[in-house]
Amino acid sequence: MTVSEENADQEPVAQQVSAFLERRREQIAQRWADAALFRTVFTVSRDEAVEAGRAVAAALAAVAASGRLEDIRASGFEAVRDQLGRMAASRARTGLDPDGVAREVAALREPATEVLRAEFPDPHSPEAQECVVALTVLLGTLRLVVLETTVSAGEEVIARQREQLHEVATPVIKLWESTVAVPLIGTLDSARSQVVMESLLDAIVAERARYAILDITGVPTVDSLVAQHLMKTVAAARLMGAECIVSGIRPAIAQTIVHLGIDLGTVLTRASLADALAYALSRQGVAIGPVPAADAGAR
Repeated sequence: MTVSEENADQEPVAQQVSAFLERRREQIAQRWADAALFRTVFTVSRDEAVEAGRAVAAALAAVAASGRLEDIRASGFEAVRDQLGRMAASRARTGLDPDGVAREVAALREPATEVLRAEFPDPHSPEAQECVVALTVLLGTLRLVVLETTVSAGEEVIARQREQLHEVATPVIKLWESTVAVPLIGTLDSARSQVVMESLLDAIVAERARYAILDITGVPTVDSLVAQHLMKTVAAARLMGAECIVSGIRPAIAQTIVHLGIDLGTVLTRASLADALAYALSRQGVAIGPVPAADAGAR
């Protein structure tokens, strides 16, 4: 069956493209199954690649029917947006960059336009050229949809990795019965401060901690923002029934705090983590002292 000149005169070009995609969906899907984007993702079964091609062709037909050939938000794309994202992510995991994924999507144009040209008695007629241009525009929009999905997926992965790094970088350690500590290393920003607070409060509940130590020995600098984060964490720990101790305030940091006029008067501080632990233990009636020389030799 071909697209007649009479139909071309009566139907908008987008509608002709939509009808073509519906009519030749199987043929297009068979050709796309051999394209790199489908072939390298669906390696177990070619039938899976063909089925995916059918779904994409059907989505494109729906978009063309709506006349929104250049709209990446067209509702027709929603049916395959997740599938396209998974395909693009699969290609990215093999080392293909977004430009490479875009080239593979662009490679779908030639097989589809070849089938479209065969629909016309004269493949070079004005009507045929209009339909080819419309299909090319539609496939260009498909490429943008895939790229957007790829970028969004990449941003989600980066966000998850950042969150995981924050969690790894802020471990809560049980030092003694009823005593936990968070050794902080690196810059303390708003996002990480939130992770510190949540992790510490969870540990206070889980361990029934009465004392919580925030050790900032590994924090390079303390400014007003960092101090504010520390004050909030201390206040939150107190609300949970734990006494919070900030340790590791080096001389340089102490001078910086004084110069900035930051008031830590309500915060219990100790010079080192060992001093903070000794304080917490003494408050629990646990005495720590050096082992006598005679006892040490006997051991």
